[in-house]
Amino acid sequence: MRRRQLVLALGLVFALALCGVSGWSYARARGDGDLAYAHSRDAALADGRRHLARLNSLDARDVDKGLAAWLDATTGPLGDELRTTRDKSARILKEQGTTTRAEVTDAALTELDDRSGTARLIATVRIEAQPRTGGPTTDRKRFEAGLTRTGGGWKLASLTAVAVGTG
Repeated sequence: MRRRQLVLALGLVFALALCGVSGWSYARARGDGDLAYAHSRDAALADGRRHLARLNSLDARDVDKGLAAWLDATTGPLGDELRTTRDKSARILKEQGTTTRAEVTDAALTELDDRSGTARLIATVRIEAQPRTGGPTTDRKRFEAGLTRTGGGWKLASLTAVAVGTG
């Protein structure tokens, strides 16, 4: 009987020690700077992919809604430029009447400064275009984008088309 109590007491001590070590390990990992950085990286990449696809997509039947979505996806200099040219862009896009749908086929962050809330993204995008007249076309483009963290998540602050090298 005494031996059984000793075994139970040792088992209880071992279980409590294991719980303590597990809790300490979890608390350390939860406050880990690397983990916070990884979450920030994942959020920047996901938001960048989504916004880049949005900026290359437009329904010709509702250009104003599309331009509003473009503005929602941007901030800083890119947002300012889109706001400044919105009326002219709306007129041209309505005249052209082309509907586009974009999909980011691959993307990666090349830089992330979590403290300042900035990042750089490179991506390849497939754009399917359906003009008012004629058949559909598919184009592939490469972009480099600057991202800025805002209260509404990461948004595009700059966007540059990257030429495909010849050699």
